[in-house]
Amino acid sequence: MSRQASYQDSPWAQFSGPNLGYVMELYEQYLKDPDNVDPEMRAAFDQWGAPATAKQVETTEGQADVSFQMPATHNRLSKLVAAVKFADNIRTYGHLIADINPIRRKEKNTRRLELSEYNLTEQDLKQIPASFISPNAPSNLKDGLDAINHLKEVYTKKLAFEYNHVHELDERNWLQQKIEESGYYAGLSKERKINLFTRLAEVEGFEKFIHRTFVGQKRFSVEGLETLIPLMDEVISLAVETGTRTVNIGMAHRGRLNVLAHVLQKPYKLIFSEFQQAPNKELIPSEGSIGITYGWTGDVKYHLGADRKLKRGTTATTRITLANNPSHLEVINPIVDGFTRAAQEDRNVQGYPKQDLDNCLAIVVHGDAAFPGEGIVQETLNMGRLKGYNTGGSIHIIANNMIGFTTESSDSRSTLYASDVAKGFEIPIVHVNADDPEAVLAASVLAHEYRQAFHKDFIIDLVGYRRFGHNEMDEPMVTNPLMYNIIKNHPTSKEVYAEKLVQEGLLTKEEIDKVDKEVQSNLQKAYDNLPKVNGNPDIVMNPPKNVVKKLPKIDTSVNIDDLETINRELITWPEDFNVFPRLERILKRRSDVITEKGRIDWAHAEALAFGSILKDGTPLRMTGQDSQRGTFAQRNLVLHDIKTGEEYIPMHHLSGANSSFALYNSSLTEGGVVGFEYGYNVFAPETLVIWEAQFGDFANMAQVYFDQFIASGRAKWGQKSGLIMLLPHGYEGQGPEHSSGRVERFLQSAAENNWIVANLSNAAQYFHILRRQAAILNKEEVKPLVIMTPKSLLRHPLASVEVKELTEGSFKSVIEQPGLGESYDAVERIALCSGKIAIDLEEQLKDEKDVDWLHILRVEELYPFPKKEIADIISRYPNLKEIVWVQEEPKNMGGWLHVISYIREIRPEGVDIKYEGRRRRSSPAEGDPTAHRKAQSRIVQSVFTKSE
Repeated sequence: MSRQASYQDSPWAQFSGPNLGYVMELYEQYLKDPDNVDPEMRAAFDQWGAPATAKQVETTEGQADVSFQMPATHNRLSKLVAAVKFADNIRTYGHLIADINPIRRKEKNTRRLELSEYNLTEQDLKQIPASFISPNAPSNLKDGLDAINHLKEVYTKKLAFEYNHVHELDERNWLQQKIEESGYYAGLSKERKINLFTRLAEVEGFEKFIHRTFVGQKRFSVEGLETLIPLMDEVISLAVETGTRTVNIGMAHRGRLNVLAHVLQKPYKLIFSEFQQAPNKELIPSEGSIGITYGWTGDVKYHLGADRKLKRGTTATTRITLANNPSHLEVINPIVDGFTRAAQEDRNVQGYPKQDLDNCLAIVVHGDAAFPGEGIVQETLNMGRLKGYNTGGSIHIIANNMIGFTTESSDSRSTLYASDVAKGFEIPIVHVNADDPEAVLAASVLAHEYRQAFHKDFIIDLVGYRRFGHNEMDEPMVTNPLMYNIIKNHPTSKEVYAEKLVQEGLLTKEEIDKVDKEVQSNLQKAYDNLPKVNGNPDIVMNPPKNVVKKLPKIDTSVNIDDLETINRELITWPEDFNVFPRLERILKRRSDVITEKGRIDWAHAEALAFGSILKDGTPLRMTGQDSQRGTFAQRNLVLHDIKTGEEYIPMHHLSGANSSFALYNSSLTEGGVVGFEYGYNVFAPETLVIWEAQFGDFANMAQVYFDQFIASGRAKWGQKSGLIMLLPHGYEGQGPEHSSGRVERFLQSAAENNWIVANLSNAAQYFHILRRQAAILNKEEVKPLVIMTPKSLLRHPLASVEVKELTEGSFKSVIEQPGLGESYDAVERIALCSGKIAIDLEEQLKDEKDVDWLHILRVEELYPFPKKEIADIISRYPNLKEIVWVQEEPKNMGGWLHVISYIREIRPEGVDIKYEGRRRRSSPAEGDPTAHRKAQSRIVQSVFTKSE
């Protein structure tokens, strides 16, 4: 028939909408290269030419998917299109009818997967080649019907897959091929099946033993999700086999004791001792196979971590860690990522560290209510592909017991699955029935292989239930009766699997009973060998002497020749590199500062400190929002070519420096980044790690990390950190959100020498405290450092210093105001202050006369409070009448409530204590600039107004 034949006679009359569009796309391919088109389609195009468009009658059939509508009449071509659409719908929607929920058998809508919806019959499918439906189908499939049935088998059973949201074509094709070939999991041998059963018996037996032996004690059992343990076993085993040297695990308390016992191999005796307060520190294995750290105040047993070394071959070992974690559930996520990034990097190189993504793997176990509910999850997922935070993908396991405390899923999330929030990050998801241990292991293999292939995150949604209440003292029937009526009558995963193995003829009932008895016997032996209960526990809980002792005196000065060399190299870049002209002029002004005795401002002092620290052999990592340039355009350690956009970092080219320097702009998050940097520093204690807030009050968003980890981690878990936190702080009339770094919050948590809180007033102090922190990183005295950094003082002449202040001396916890306090008998008032207000006072001092009655001390280190140093200064003044604490912040904020007790201890008898600052407020600062200036002026003037 000719191409001029009527439209009604052509096959194109049978297509409309997206299907017609699909045929038109094929026609475009035909025009480019006819051989690229299926022979049947090529013949149709040869005969009928281009697909025409015209109105035609459509049926309502095919409404299983609104994007697919069958024409009123059908030919072989339309049958092919329908079959392809049917197969795609199985891939896309198969998870909706998959058997992934062990206790809920609710009615499922199978309409999308019914042949009738596509006007197809089994005979139609038999006429289609299997490879047309599934190019990756096993070779034993005869035709399209076999292929469709195969797809239903792999996409709708105990494993269900979601990867349609993954946009990278290579990844989607890889996932489709792996799933449809089913080659990622070849099945288990008899030996492995029996070993898997034994593992489940150990997991279940451990929980039952504790439940029976320590009646009513909290343990947050794994029961209902017992297959979590073999899943983690398998992931770790696969990682070890492929050369991974470190595996870091993060999880909340649900199932933690079982993970400690079986994945980390924490001895049963040690765990049992924690239930009955037996002396347990003597129970740690002497061969060093497991590391348990303790603080002095301690923590509950289901928050503790551990560290295990696993032999790999005859020489290599793999380190497995479980991070300590409080009851803030998901907050451990970025910390474990920080651990992992630190383990992957070689910092003994100049420039950025060298990263080996295969060297370390993170496994993060989430709760199904917490995964969509806690924003830190999304923060961490978002960081996962960023240059400064990428770890080559974590394997995420959602321990999905379909309930949060007493709240069921319908009340805790707006999405179908707990995992849905990850779809925006294009992370593949596998849902798996926790009662099918072999399917669970299959999911772990796919996760590992995907991570190995693409170095990206992967999620396993392990769908089970929670056998008891939130803790073992709760009665779940009170709040969730329908769910727990089902659970009460549901066999355990061990029982389900045991029955399967009996049916396969691999185990007998007697052999199953024997395994159970051996498990209980081993547990009982561990319990029987416990030391006697300690009736006189340590209730004082004093920290060790090396923790509370003062920092040693450290010379942090730098030779002037070395400073000059660093300075010259930091303002040198290739001749063909085009720095923004205005910035170039600013940087070049630093060239003669050292040799010609100029003044060094804050950012310049910081750069010199960084350079000297690198040359001393200490790696340095710094992150924060806009930290490469600096929030106030002050840092500029990463230069950009204005013509090419290329970056150049002078710090990477310092002569004689063999330590890495990493400076990254972070994502717009505080909690996630603070957690990551803390984790990085804990795992790389030799590295000076710095986090900078854009403004100090932004630290509010990371409060849980300050409270639960940085301030208290050493007391609870013995976990040391030397992390530096820079919090821009100071009252310049910018309103309540850009004034206060909330120093009072850090001071409130200051005890037992847990950290250093400093509020500095000049660039030399900043230089020396940075170098001091670098010098103590590997010492027992190391502790985190919180610095209230300036904004307006960054370029203030009175905060800048001469070069000799860097080449001489060290950090001073107290600075006396030059020009005051020289007449000992005349001084009647000593004003104590900290930070920016000291510069305001110094500015005012220039206009004051006859102030020999006044002395001003700058308290540069608020904690540990320099009580002795201040007391020694006060003792010089026999006629002292009053000590005044001066601050910008409201009375209920700032340093006042912290310092008052110290001042009372050191004041001479009869000396009054006064406060000068803003009155108590609910908001940290005024929103009106005029009101701010008046309040600031009043505070400053009050210091110079002599009492009557």
